[in-house]
Amino acid sequence: MEVNAKEFSNNEITVTYDPCICKLSGRCAKELSEVFSDSIIPWINLDNTDTEIIVEQIKKCPSGALKYYLKNEKQAV
Repeated sequence: MEVNAKEFSNNEITVTYDPCICKLSGRCAKELSEVFSDSIIPWINLDNTDTEIIVEQIKKCPSGALKYYLKNEKQAV
């Protein structure tokens, strides 16, 4: 089974990552290490916390490299 390293999903949310615009600040891994990791593959594990907490962390991404889609919405946020 092939895994798309730039898109991660669970039953509630899909998180996308654009490595071309990432500033590698590490803010996501420092502030929410149970979801974002800089040493474990896959580096995003959406099953480790609530969707609302993941969304709040993505909103803090300084480069905008992380975006999300809620399964009941159609547009990226």
